[in-house]
Amino acid sequence: MPNLHLDQAKHPRLTRDFSGLDGNHYDLVVVGGGITGAGVARYAAASGLRVLLAEANDYGSGTSSRSTKLIHGGLRYLAMGDIALVREAALERKILHEMAPHLAEPRWMVLPAKSMFEWLKYRVGVRVYESLGAVLDSDRFSNSADADVQAAEPDLNWEEYPYACIYREYLTDDARLVLATLRSAVSHGAQLCSYCKVTDITALEQEDTTSYQVTLTSSQGDPAHADFGARVSVTASSVVNAAGPWAESLLPTKVGPPRLRLSKGVHIVVPHKTLPVKNLVMIGTTDNRMLFVIPRGRHTYIGTTDTPHEGGPQTWPEVTAADVAYLLEPLARYFPKSAVSESDVVASWAGLRPLVNEPGKAPKEMSRKDEIWAVDGFISIAGGKLTGFRKMAESVLAEVGKALGRDLDAGPEQPLVGGDIPDLPALVEEVSVRYQQPQAIAERLVRLYGNEVCVMLGDSPEPISASMFAQEVRWAIQIEGAQSLEDVVYRRLRLAWFLPAEAEPALPAIADIAAELLGWSEVERLRQLAHCRARLASDLAFAA
Repeated sequence: MPNLHLDQAKHPRLTRDFSGLDGNHYDLVVVGGGITGAGVARYAAASGLRVLLAEANDYGSGTSSRSTKLIHGGLRYLAMGDIALVREAALERKILHEMAPHLAEPRWMVLPAKSMFEWLKYRVGVRVYESLGAVLDSDRFSNSADADVQAAEPDLNWEEYPYACIYREYLTDDARLVLATLRSAVSHGAQLCSYCKVTDITALEQEDTTSYQVTLTSSQGDPAHADFGARVSVTASSVVNAAGPWAESLLPTKVGPPRLRLSKGVHIVVPHKTLPVKNLVMIGTTDNRMLFVIPRGRHTYIGTTDTPHEGGPQTWPEVTAADVAYLLEPLARYFPKSAVSESDVVASWAGLRPLVNEPGKAPKEMSRKDEIWAVDGFISIAGGKLTGFRKMAESVLAEVGKALGRDLDAGPEQPLVGGDIPDLPALVEEVSVRYQQPQAIAERLVRLYGNEVCVMLGDSPEPISASMFAQEVRWAIQIEGAQSLEDVVYRRLRLAWFLPAEAEPALPAIADIAAELLGWSEVERLRQLAHCRARLASDLAFAA
């Protein structure tokens, strides 16, 4: 099986050298490999700092792979009076599209209304939203008749909802955005380590400065793994706590009382033929929340819930039958022809949002604004939205600069790895023709890998299912740092939720490639297969 020999400057790798960290000193240690930590590591490394990012599990394995996968400003936050948050997020959409057009896909959002009054209210909100985001005329929906609007989404219940606003939002792949950002951090010299849990942070008080000793414990695989439970120690002039739902456990006592409240968000996936929407559609629930109905390839997903989570941080929060029923309920009103039921659900996911606590408010009423708490070079960030990760990184870097007594500048914004794509449709066409693949498969590949797609596939890609290739598995492990079968299936190839029918049949072939590249024994290969099959089954456990 070939090994990939690529220019590290053009195609940076996520490698894991746990033992090689011991005794090192860093200007900054970032705790957490989700989108917030990834953004901070990228900006800090681009500013010339020596950076280590430590992630207890796989990169993006928590909240940052469980979002609604939208780059959006959050129109509903206008009604909450959060104009600054909406403006910032609305402007960020354009910047992210420029940085990585394959990971910020412009799509039309349809917002149905029951009455002319409701439509006018929405229309005013959309106009303000578009103005805040400096949206160009070419990105505004133009219609001359109601028929034009209804043609945009023919299966919507136009008798019940005779009006609609249509405006631009952006669809992303959250886990792939994390990977692209982390690889960009590596291109600037950052060191990263997955399955590397921070188990202790000790302040080292000096006469006029505070530095930190950080103890890291290998959490890779299971107890049979060679370095499972091994420990190393590094020192750092500053620490950024970007651990998401786990951030509370790392807060120094000087920061004060608990700051976070966890909220669970659930999404379900059905075949697109069952719910054949053409665009992103926003629908209302009986408790006055808004859900998104989003087409993606051969599937449509619906989300999200927003309920208090009292069980503490979890990597895999439970999806319950009640969660699924809540998401299905409004579909009968908005898409009566589809008659979607629980039996149509082919996949699901749940994530935890670390909201900045606002006592007396329900999760749906809380702002998604981020907050930063800094004490003696220990900087914690929580809250915020996926869309705002770049601005959050800038704010954190300013605090790091204060702690280090340095002016930090990451320089002009550059494309993310894979994001330098002058003409995305042309690239899709090139992939389709070169590899003799249907347009839909070419689109999938370009959306996942950007301008690296042809380097990844090589000259003669080997299919392992109707939509996937062996080269994708090799790339996931050798370039994108996957350490387990779950890493490949859930956060690299994105099979579990968007190609679920192909995931299970392809597992043995994926496991064979991974076993060779990662040096698994037959016992470990079988363990990885059993674990991943159990994980796929648990995505539908609500129906048991």
